Amino acid sequence: MASQHHSLPRQVRLVEVGPRDGLQNEKATVPTDVKVAFIDRLAAAGLRAIEATSFVSPKWVPQMADAANVMACIARRPGVVYSVLVPNMKGFEGALAAKADEVVVFGAASEAFSQRNINCGIAESIERFRPVAAAALAAGMRVRGAISCALGCPYQGEVTPEAVGRVARLLRDIGVQHVGVADTIGVGTPAKTQRAMEAALAVFPLDEVSGHFHDTYGQALANIYACLELGIATFDTSAAGLGGCPYAKGATGNVATEDVVYLLQGLGIDTGVDLDRLRAAGEFVSTALGRPSASRVARALAARETGTVGK
Repeated sequence: MASQHHSLPRQVRLVEVGPRDGLQNEKATVPTDVKVAFIDRLAAAGLRAIEATSFVSPKWVPQMADAANVMACIARRPGVVYSVLVPNMKGFEGALAAKADEVVVFGAASEAFSQRNINCGIAESIERFRPVAAAALAAGMRVRGAISCALGCPYQGEVTPEAVGRVARLLRDIGVQHVGVADTIGVGTPAKTQRAMEAALAVFPLDEVSGHFHDTYGQALANIYACLELGIATFDTSAAGLGGCPYAKGATGNVATEDVVYLLQGLGIDTGVDLDRLRAAGEFVSTALGRPSASRVARALAARETGTVGK
């Protein structure tokens, strides 16, 4: 493990990605009113950053076809940043009309993934976002960038820290203000996570780097702790552990927001999130999807309430 640069952060900001990253790959259409109620419940639980939807072509991501409607119907809370994913200028125009607070653009750290996923190389894929970033900044919106497959790729396998640093520089050069390092297929381990994060930290300041972990190999919480040791204090999480990666066979969901809040509470780190209300939001969406929550903490608390623990 890398040496500890900082004592652990006192406060952590969680970016709730369940409504977007979590729901986008659901096969059955999730009704707009369910999405809206889910987002409103998350905000009521104290989450101050919510990735609400994605302005993408409904042909490619049918689940997000109601993006404008979702944004129009949520009960916006002061102090909450509502962000949206945009793939191009058409998506940006949708985000602007919807009065999103922040747009998210993305690039892969894996050349093979970039080619398979969007049919062009990394550098070209990020260059396409230059007009999007410029327009968003001119409109007073924040621009966040995500680096997918930063710790491994389903096609090429290993991804080096140097590759992560290169994408971070490309994103910074088009005007991106914050970069998220994503373990899209959940193969990362703590030491590898720290090396990838250090590559991003060589390009962006500490408070503008975040982590996004999937729990495929059960390493997400360990990887988050490894980031905390570096002083990183922003993480993407998904209520009820919603979401997977359509490109990675067997890739399970994002790390559950409930599990991360429980970890951070145990470390005495403030998140501003009410775990009971968060759990209720996760249970609400899980019920709507017709399956149990994938959050271990939510399941354990529910079992404790019904008296089934340890039997």
